[in-house]
Order: sequence, then structure tokens, then C-alpha cells
Amino acid sequence: MKKLLIIAAAVLSLAACSKVNLENYEKIKIGMDKTEVEALLGGADHCVEKTLHTNCIWGDDTKNIEITLVSNKVTLFSKKGLTDK
Repeated sequence: MKKLLIIAAAVLSLAACSKVNLENYEKIKIGMDKTEVEALLGGADHCVEKTLHTNCIWGDDTKNIEITLVSNKVTLFSKKGLTDK
């Protein structure tokens, strides 16, 4: 039982530390390199490569940051479900 409580506490603390938040979203700038974005947000949860660009999403369907990259540079970005703390 004690192990279960420790695991639950660890999972909750990780969820509270999500890098997908409004503060980090506001640090994203057009022209930023993908490695800079990954340093800020961590690795993307999902990326789809198209012919001329790549769309990446950090987060899930209810709370996310979506970024379009061309030549590994941010060209468009949007947010969904992010609010002030």
C-alpha cells in the first residue's frame, strides 16, 4: 500500500510540472529553432511530416500547443486549453 501511495504521488507531481502551459507558450517566437522549442517544451507528443512542413503537437486533445515548422523553424503556433494559473 505504501508503494502505491508513493507511485501515485510521483505521477501527480509529474502531471503538475507539465511544460505545456501558458507561460512557456508565450516564450515561443516565430523563427525559433526546433531544438529551442524542445528545450522549452520537451519532445513533441506527435509530429506529422508533410511535403514542405512539419506539424507537431505537445500535449493532448484538451490542452496543447501546436507548432508548424518549415526547415526546423517555427512558422506558426497556436494553443488550446491553456489558461493563467
